[in-house]
Amino acid sequence: MSSYKEQDEEIKRNIQWVQGPIIIGAGPSGLAVSACLKRNGIPSLILERDDCLASLWKKKTYDRLKLHLPKQFCQLPFLNFPKSFPKYPTKKQFVSYMESYATHFSVSPKFNQEVLNAEFDSSSSLWRVTTQDSEYVSRWLVVAAGENAEPAVPDIQGIDTFEGNVVHTSGYRSGSDYKGENVLIVGCGNSGMEVSLDLCRHNAFPHMVVRNTVHVLPREMFGFSTFGIAMKLLKWLPIRTVDKFLLLMANSVLGNTERLGLRRPKTGPLELKNATGKTPVLDVGALSQIKSGKIKVMEGVKEITRKGAKFIDGNEREFDSIIFATGYKSNVLCWLKGSDFFTKEGKTKMDFPNSWKGEKRLYCVGFTGRGLLGTSMDSIKIAADIEEQWKSIKNAQR
Repeated sequence: MSSYKEQDEEIKRNIQWVQGPIIIGAGPSGLAVSACLKRNGIPSLILERDDCLASLWKKKTYDRLKLHLPKQFCQLPFLNFPKSFPKYPTKKQFVSYMESYATHFSVSPKFNQEVLNAEFDSSSSLWRVTTQDSEYVSRWLVVAAGENAEPAVPDIQGIDTFEGNVVHTSGYRSGSDYKGENVLIVGCGNSGMEVSLDLCRHNAFPHMVVRNTVHVLPREMFGFSTFGIAMKLLKWLPIRTVDKFLLLMANSVLGNTERLGLRRPKTGPLELKNATGKTPVLDVGALSQIKSGKIKVMEGVKEITRKGAKFIDGNEREFDSIIFATGYKSNVLCWLKGSDFFTKEGKTKMDFPNSWKGEKRLYCVGFTGRGLLGTSMDSIKIAADIEEQWKSIKNAQR
């Protein structure tokens, strides 16, 4: 086995100049930026730590997952979803769209390249990106690793003593694996709700922990996408007025969710999303199962025991499995050095719509908290900004 010093020397010998930008991450964000650059005549190199594109979607999502928003709000720049796809494409359909997108724009990521360090070299005014076997050098760096790079799992007292199965939703595939089990789902966002619903449909007994307030909205109102309605209203009305309308309609369609243990925040759903990034839950059937009692709503967990959990209201129950539907977190600060563009939580310090560009030709896509719509908007901006510099460099070289 070679020493660290020998490995470091090997990497130094394998330095590769990248003519266009280096893009970190081959998810939707990385593919979108690369495609927009290519349309502008600019090459790029995508470095991906996994062995495939869209690995989060391919490897870390449950089988029943569908897009929560209509497909027109989730397509990437310059290539729409196939017309044959339903309004809310499935996981498999979305992955096939990603693969078709990469093929259409001839985007070929370099796989199995985990970025260990990315840093701006002031002496050369270049970005140096180090992986396990190479160093890549470029004028531009695009961070497209996204907000959902690593599973976020809370540290709950006693979790190490639990004798049952413990998994994050990134490792959950289907409720068929839990038939007949009492399952504790920690988290009540879109994933927590959908996993609970999936467990119901496979004859498991889900108990969903609701620790904080949460906005639940119908995915559709009167046959129209709730998100689409909100986007149209925001063109004409203040955000608080739109929030009042959405909550009025939600109460009409869904009823009073507080009676089910789902307390609403005092701030409206859209205003809260803008302020904190917390996305409202779009109901796809879980609420009816909560009303029927098939999904039990539990208060916060006080501690995990060998056989189950104790709750802050004094209740104690036994469970066969625990599923953490607690979302993901960014890992950008683990490898991006010398930049103060990100907070300690791995979010951009600048708010949307100005969060796509930092200093020293550093760019960022997929960190807006606005899903694929935000990704598309920022990808186009990044490509246009780099194109302007690219043309200046080419003109100076003539």
